[in-house]
Amino acid sequence: MYEPIRSKSVHAMAEADFPHRTREEELDIRLAGHLTALLTVTDELRALTPSDELDEAAEELAAQVTRLRDGTAPLRAAPSEHLADPAHIDSLHHRAHTLAGHAVVIATYRNDEPAVVVASQSRDFHASALGLTAA
Repeated sequence: MYEPIRSKSVHAMAEADFPHRTREEELDIRLAGHLTALLTVTDELRALTPSDELDEAAEELAAQVTRLRDGTAPLRAAPSEHLADPAHIDSLHHRAHTLAGHAVVIATYRNDEPAVVVASQSRDFHASALGLTAA
C-alpha cells in the first residue's frame, strides 16, 4: 500500500558534512545583535536629543560590536525623520533599556566583562532617563 522510505531522514541529513556553530559562537552572534540594535536606538536618540553621553555610548557600543564580529564594524542606519516628540523619545528609551537588559544577560552568561560594563551603563542611563530605578 505504501512505498518504503528510501532516502535519509531530514535529521540524518542535518548531521551531515556542513559546519555547525558552537554555543559560544551563537552567543557571540546574539550579543552582537542586541548591541547593534541598541546602537541603532542610541543613534536615533542622538539625532533627536544630542548629548555627549549618547555620543560616548554609541562609540563604546560600536567598539564592542566590532570586537564581537572579529573586526567588522556594524552598519549604522541614518536616523528617521521623527520630531523630538516626548512620547517617541520615551518609547526609544524604553526600547533601549530593554535591549540593554537582554545584552547584560547574555554578556553575563558569556562572562564578557567589557560587554557587561557597556550594556549595564546603557541600561542605567536609559532607566534614569525614564525615571526608573536601575535595579
